[in-house]
Amino acid sequence: MKKILTLFLALILSQNIIFAAAVQNEDKNMTRTDICKKNYKTLFGGEALTPKGDDPEMMAILQKYIFGEVFTVGELDIKTREMITVTSLAVQQTLPQLKAHIGGAMNAGATPIELREAIYQLAPFIGFPKTLNALSVLNEVFKEKGIETPLKSTATVKEEERYEKGFAIQNPLYGDEIKQVLTGLPDDMGADVARFLTEVCFGDYYTREGLDIKTRELLFVAALVTTGNNATLKSHIRGNLKAGNSKETITAAIIQCLPYVGFPNTIAALKTLKEVLNEK
Repeated sequence: MKKILTLFLALILSQNIIFAAAVQNEDKNMTRTDICKKNYKTLFGGEALTPKGDDPEMMAILQKYIFGEVFTVGELDIKTREMITVTSLAVQQTLPQLKAHIGGAMNAGATPIELREAIYQLAPFIGFPKTLNALSVLNEVFKEKGIETPLKSTATVKEEERYEKGFAIQNPLYGDEIKQVLTGLPDDMGADVARFLTEVCFGDYYTREGLDIKTRELLFVAALVTTGNNATLKSHIRGNLKAGNSKETITAAIIQCLPYVGFPNTIAALKTLKEVLNEK
């Protein structure tokens, strides 16, 4: 019986590999226009490159560039690409585009919980006002899709556990670098800030269910590429590598931000990545 089951699983795996290879080869034989139309339909359900609207030429350039070219760089799946896009747009507060891509992310397989967690965890990086703006758009999409809010709680820590549980996640990735950087401020107030970071960023958010640590770290790369904060990005690239994200995945995530933040921020982020990868 075990041999039959093993053979059956091996057959399924081989068929999946053959199918994936066929899809990959199909994409290689497609033009950027074909790929654009395919990805756009998956995400938004409509047709790309139509002559409608006030600026069809701009939209054609945009759509072929984003969905026909940038989406082909690296091995990120379309769901991850849209989660990165949602993160970048939330950080920028480009709310009309954020609304469209929240819908696109759901069409690509992102769950309401995953999207909520992606927005929640931005608060320590962009502040609560911008995070609440993004949540307002997210909940608007949920209501339009008939998804009841509030969603179920995914919190896992008790009030008195926030530092302990947060530190258990933070320390393997970042050690005590923030505490060391903030040492020596008047009345040792830097220690309070370091504690807040452990309790809030890692204790309140990273401990929540819905996204694993690897995904949370990868989305923070998108957030930091968007803000242009390359000093913090350098630290989080190291954290990503320790969390298990490959250098190829991190590179593709940075490039996925390119259409939304422009070349200067993206190239600066790629230079920062090279610096980290060249460290001894």
